[in-house]
Amino acid sequence: MAESTTPGAPTGGPATPPRIAPWLLLYTLGRLVIAAALVALIWLVGLPGFPALLFGLLLSMPVALVLLRPVRDKLTEGLAARSVARRTRKEQLRARLSGDAAA
Repeated sequence: MAESTTPGAPTGGPATPPRIAPWLLLYTLGRLVIAAALVALIWLVGLPGFPALLFGLLLSMPVALVLLRPVRDKLTEGLAARSVARRTRKEQLRARLSGDAAA
């Protein structure tokens, strides 16, 4: 199998993947705040309740895409690092179970 490049920990083993929960929480809260702000702004401009909600939610998608890019990039990096670490652990386990790993 191909060797995957994972950053190493100071102990020589694979590095612990970064925590994704704070980034996921920040991204989710950011999306909610942007949507609520746009709904309130459209409601204050004069559009009544339900149409303001629909337009606010629709407009929040591209706004969040632009404003939350750094958070989304960090979240994506964390998810990719966790995937690589999980794949590495799985390959190591398979090697140990098949007897290929050196003791």
